[in-house]
Amino acid sequence: MIRVLVADDHTIVRDGLRQLLADTPDLVVAGEAANGDELLARVQENDWNVLVLDISMPGRSGLDLIRQLKRERPGLPILVFSMHQEEQYAARALRAGASGYLTKEADGTLLVAVIRKVAQGSVYLSEKMTRLLLRELQPGSERPPHETLTDREFQIFRRIVAGGSVSVVADELSLSVKTVSTHKAHILQKMGMSSTAELVRYAVENGLVEKAPR
Repeated sequence: MIRVLVADDHTIVRDGLRQLLADTPDLVVAGEAANGDELLARVQENDWNVLVLDISMPGRSGLDLIRQLKRERPGLPILVFSMHQEEQYAARALRAGASGYLTKEADGTLLVAVIRKVAQGSVYLSEKMTRLLLRELQPGSERPPHETLTDREFQIFRRIVAGGSVSVVADELSLSVKTVSTHKAHILQKMGMSSTAELVRYAVENGLVEKAPR
């Protein structure tokens, strides 16, 4: 039996996954967490075969959680199950230590198959993600401007292009306004832009922001 730990702040998602896996003979949702602190506690309490993780839970960055979990439990396969499209977080999640990345648009059959795959120690890459990674590896290819950002800068970038002011972003991430302002300046410099409007235009053109990002 593959014991799955589900970490997602939406009760309806956790309930849905529990019901989906209840119909499989070899998978069971054996634990749940609604935020980063709960997740870390659950991981310490038991041994799990797979962690299904929403990368956008309240509190700590999902990427930070992946890194910490891989340090503490390097053998735990982590499947990111996210509302965010692959262009936004998949490569970063894989670099942080995730074994796979699947959007919540996926059907239940694919989700079950991918959970089994990562539980066996394999890595799951969709065709789309494979193309993105191969494109980056092409000789002479340049990384897109947003890929030059650190994970924290990218986190702030997404909130800014979604309409968040510096003060709002600072409050959401428990940072000082000065720190967010400094990050914003670095973001503009790295991406070769001079205004928030340019950042927004770039984000829309490259599919890096949804209508209501979290």
